Amino acid sequence: MSHIAAPTALRFEHRPAPVTGIGTATPRISWQVPAADAGYAQTAYEVEITTGTTQVFTVQSPDQVLVPWPGDPLASRETAQVRVRVRGNDDWSDWSEPASVEAGLLTPDDWSARFVSPRDNPHGSPAPLVAGAADLPDGIVKARLYATSYGINLPELNGQRVGTEELAPGWTAYQYRLRYQTYDVTELVRPGENKLEFLLGNAWYRGRIGFRDQKQLYGERLAVLAQLEVTTDDGRLHTFGSDGTWTSRESNVLADDLYDGQTTDLRRQPGESTPVDVLDADLSLLVAPDGPPVRITDVLPAVEITTSPSGKTLVDFGQNLVGRVRLKVRGHNEGDEIVLRHAEVLEDGELGVRPLRTAKATDTYILAGPDEVTLDSPLTFHGFRYAEVNGVTGLRKEDLEAVVINSDLRRTGWFESSNELLDKFHQNVVWGMRGNFVDVPTDCPQRDERLGWTGDIQVFSPSASFLFDTGGFLTNWLADLAAEQQKDGSVPFVVPDVLKNEGPATAAWGDAATIVPWVIYERTGDAGLLARQLPSMRAWVDKMADLAGSDLLWSGGFQFGDWLDPTAPPDNPFRAKADPDVVATAHLARSAEVVGKAAEIVGQTDLAREYADLAGRVRQAFATEYATDGGRVLSDAATTYALALQWALLPTGNQRQRAGERLADLVRTSGFRISTGFVGTPLMADALADSGHPDLAYRLLLQTGCPSWLYAVTMGATTVWERWDSMLPDGSINPGQMTSFNHYALGAVADWMHRRVAGLAAAEPGYRTIDVRPLLTDQLTKASARHLTPYGEASVAWTRADGQVTLTVTVPVGSSAKVAVPGQDVVEVGHGTHEWTADDPYAETPELPADATVRQLLDHLPTWSALATAATETGFVTDDADLAGRLERYLDQPAAGLVDAISRRGLTPSAEAVKAALGALLNH
Repeated sequence: MSHIAAPTALRFEHRPAPVTGIGTATPRISWQVPAADAGYAQTAYEVEITTGTTQVFTVQSPDQVLVPWPGDPLASRETAQVRVRVRGNDDWSDWSEPASVEAGLLTPDDWSARFVSPRDNPHGSPAPLVAGAADLPDGIVKARLYATSYGINLPELNGQRVGTEELAPGWTAYQYRLRYQTYDVTELVRPGENKLEFLLGNAWYRGRIGFRDQKQLYGERLAVLAQLEVTTDDGRLHTFGSDGTWTSRESNVLADDLYDGQTTDLRRQPGESTPVDVLDADLSLLVAPDGPPVRITDVLPAVEITTSPSGKTLVDFGQNLVGRVRLKVRGHNEGDEIVLRHAEVLEDGELGVRPLRTAKATDTYILAGPDEVTLDSPLTFHGFRYAEVNGVTGLRKEDLEAVVINSDLRRTGWFESSNELLDKFHQNVVWGMRGNFVDVPTDCPQRDERLGWTGDIQVFSPSASFLFDTGGFLTNWLADLAAEQQKDGSVPFVVPDVLKNEGPATAAWGDAATIVPWVIYERTGDAGLLARQLPSMRAWVDKMADLAGSDLLWSGGFQFGDWLDPTAPPDNPFRAKADPDVVATAHLARSAEVVGKAAEIVGQTDLAREYADLAGRVRQAFATEYATDGGRVLSDAATTYALALQWALLPTGNQRQRAGERLADLVRTSGFRISTGFVGTPLMADALADSGHPDLAYRLLLQTGCPSWLYAVTMGATTVWERWDSMLPDGSINPGQMTSFNHYALGAVADWMHRRVAGLAAAEPGYRTIDVRPLLTDQLTKASARHLTPYGEASVAWTRADGQVTLTVTVPVGSSAKVAVPGQDVVEVGHGTHEWTADDPYAETPELPADATVRQLLDHLPTWSALATAATETGFVTDDADLAGRLERYLDQPAAGLVDAISRRGLTPSAEAVKAALGALLNH
């Protein structure tokens, strides 16, 4: 008898059980097998579905991720209890514990409620409270509240807060899709009168949004739609919905805005109830959530209270976060005003608010008297580490806490290494993602923007999908992208689209339409998403090809290009070194390839051939127009080489080799500083490693000088910055008008840390096969990663010690792994934990040859570091990057002649000193 543990962790679509209010009648099912004998492989599974009756479905299949619903479609409101068991070669496992899935309201006809809106509540009015009553019968056994709103809502039932959602119903392309929430309120209802009341806020729907000072973008009126349904012990369903009998009154929230903050007058009692208007609305736009809601996911205490040079009281929470401050106060007079201002950084000891641009990020409270009260502003949120508190005497640290809000995504990925700064950088990537995954994947969470920029999530989606379970979150966002996509296939710069540019088509940004669904498929195995998004994916590639024309070179017109390349001036981020036409044509080739692969997977073979052929022709056009036979790529920028190498845009081996060598030389002569923007940064480390220069990839990754990934860490950053130098080395804020201290795009290198540094990558969709190929280095003594794959937890860890490398790999049941053990052949293993030891290829640091070239000197880290230090200390150069930059034309020359070659005014005393230091290093 073989042993197979009962399946666990049942999921429906991308949501863990139990699921209430799912938006499909046939939810796909996934499960994990926590343990099984070594030889186990699933050959079949059974699904038991219990609704009114019980049915068992037997399926001969090895699949366990997103398998089709085998039973009859669920009706609206219907609940099913689901159990699963699996079979190996001979034996069945035990049944899983029952998992519950309940359908939401699946058709417009299921809604008897109507949208109701306060009268005389224009933008700028106090936040309204919209209420209604329901007279409920005895014998209630089940109660559900279905609700949504124009604007955000905070529901209460009989004086008790309903649910834990924040900012519900979230932000979608409201004109096409409006989410509703399903709440289990069985414990909150009672026989007789029940009062429902919703506090409504402006938020994205009616508040200020975007950097063009737009308001009321989606509508002028706030409104709520609520339907309370109770089932009694006789099996009857009783429905009560918002209608013309509901009323509205003003709350004590005088003003609320996501950018500017909330103003609350605690002296003010709710106003008189007045009638509401019933609005005509298209209820076919209502959709159930695909992913988790925004919730409070953390609460951080105040770390320090200080006084600024101007006498302001500043509170440091120790972490750049997204949310709001809760503050307890007592002993104040009626009418006293307390004001909280928020910012991410300090400048000259004061709150650094310039990066907020026009966002006020200020919460104001007018107190009712001396009693202790907790002040909170749930109709807004801020991006901040520091708060300036005005009007409170005797402020104590224990009176303050920072409430962290973000989409309540399940953490699925971790990374650790022997480098403390690198680990801190990885933590910063995680915090940056948390702060910008607030229902929509935004660029930044603090200034007058906070938009779903397509380019940012396109480059970051691989890192995001490792760190957190983003399947449902990004599936929802992609539905908005497809809805907002223009008829000609153009993809908006931001989704939801509040900019409304005509014909928006720009490379890397529009490519979110193809790359993001492909990444989700690779990481979760969701082929159904590819099928759903394929028309959108094709439309974007067709638009790109149309713009490229018959020569298949996308040139001219507007492009963001390699946005925020560090060589671009602070006031003109468009002026990247990489030619935007090269960037655009490269993306056409890449996205055409992705569409071809997606079409093949969903069974559209003719389309697959069509787009694969297009990709091949674009590659040829790229190589002919933008690359020389010797491997030089137009604009000679690190980004264009990385694109050409990683996306197979150079047809001959000689071109690829020479391009890799040129990229490596660009990295060397930059002093191992990063020189790419949003487009090139995610590809740089892979391009170096895959072209035979892994040590240079590590030199780039572990650099601490500016610009680099770790520079911000050395400056005290707790999130990833928008610019490499959002804060300058002297502690001042970058003078550019656009500066944020919480952007995730440049943190896209975390994906390389997971896949290549630790060595944990998906070789087949959903990690059905895991590719374990750690890239060792003498600059780290250990690295590890863990990931909760759809099959269970996978992990890779390696350590270097005493001349040996130890590699430990854990593979979940249902997966296998291909493992590249250092110095050995690739081995294939099944589930379980496996360990290998091998000789450490970096056990000894190689000596620099006596006849070394300048290039070899740069590559020899100990010698280069010592020489750069000596050259800087003598004043010969300003820093190591200055020294490296002078060497570009001398890389092939003998290292011994380096100082003579680059001394522009003969051998000055400082040059003589450096020459002596160089001689000592070479002779050593």
